[in-house]
Amino acid sequence: MTAFILSHKIALDVTCKQDVYFRKACGTARFAWNWGLAKWQEKYQANISTSGLELKKEFNALKTTLFPWVYEVTKYACQQPFIYLQKAFNAFFAKKAKYPKFKKKGAHDSFYIGGDQIRIAGKSAKIPTLGWVRLSESLRFEGKIQGATVSRKADKWFISFHVEMHQKPKQCENQAKIGIDVGIKTLATLSNGDEIPNIKALKKSLGRLQKWQRRLSRCQKGSKNRNKIRERVSKLHYRVSCQRSDHIHKLTTSLTENYRYIAIEDLDILRMLGNKRLSREIMDGAWYEFRRQLCYKAKLRGNSIIIADRWFASSKKCSNCGSCKNRLSLSERVYKCSCCDIELDRDLNAARCLEQLINTVSSTEIEACGQNGSVIMLKTSLQPVWKKQELSHV
Repeated sequence: MTAFILSHKIALDVTCKQDVYFRKACGTARFAWNWGLAKWQEKYQANISTSGLELKKEFNALKTTLFPWVYEVTKYACQQPFIYLQKAFNAFFAKKAKYPKFKKKGAHDSFYIGGDQIRIAGKSAKIPTLGWVRLSESLRFEGKIQGATVSRKADKWFISFHVEMHQKPKQCENQAKIGIDVGIKTLATLSNGDEIPNIKALKKSLGRLQKWQRRLSRCQKGSKNRNKIRERVSKLHYRVSCQRSDHIHKLTTSLTENYRYIAIEDLDILRMLGNKRLSREIMDGAWYEFRRQLCYKAKLRGNSIIIADRWFASSKKCSNCGSCKNRLSLSERVYKCSCCDIELDRDLNAARCLEQLINTVSSTEIEACGQNGSVIMLKTSLQPVWKKQELSHV
């Protein structure tokens, strides 16, 4: 039995009173974060070391007299931000994230609720100091609720439950292998020849987005018309994100249910975004989200994920004879091997090379991937082709 935490995000059906409460709670959480960050900076300028716990104690000593309105909402709204602030600075000191920034109304509307203060009954959730709030659907997972995060996107409120589950993952009965090559024209090309189309949700709605964003830029700041148009733009962005997320969820669920061993490629997405002609198409494809969903769903079903090194020449290598080309331009969409005279689609050739990579991994390592539902992402240690050429000339 393995323990893991899953999150389930559910839309809320709120009343006017509940909407006011959520806005107050978000404002309280945002104020606590900004207050703590400002105090942290003041102490840093005075060469005084501090921590999130110390700032939390200082805030608690002042809130009764200076900030009595924080008692109108759950206590976690003004306590949890200090924990998040400490984590943000720990990530900054470890050079894993940028320096924490102040939060802005409308862009950072969320607050946390502890698992000891929230209850669920069917399609309703009890929020502390507020009461029962209707959910659009019931919670899918069974387990202990560790906490929940209420957030606002576009004009809708959502609650994300963090559920700790103790269960054995459902093993994928099919022992099939598959290699997946992601791209722009097709979101994913499978080694069996299937092509998953890229819905390009942003490209389809780009005309309407540009139209309303131009109107937004002409409106006077602070006016009611500007707020109305801004909500309309945010609804369009939310619709695009929902279309993209739905497509990727259906694809990753199908892959993890039908294939036990899956090989993908570790792409340097940040570097690829430097290409101004392709950056929008790459972001619209959501390659990282595809890999993230594939990995966590594989962990639940006990699948094995093999990740090829980013220098693995999946596109330049021939899937038939194994020979490798020195150069392959992006415009060459058909792979033509000079050794075995095979001709096939470039993405299909790359997907087949990734599938062959599964056979190079030892059977004991592959079985360890699916043991107890945990996924060990194996990376190849293959040397880049251009490095081999340089070493041969030394």
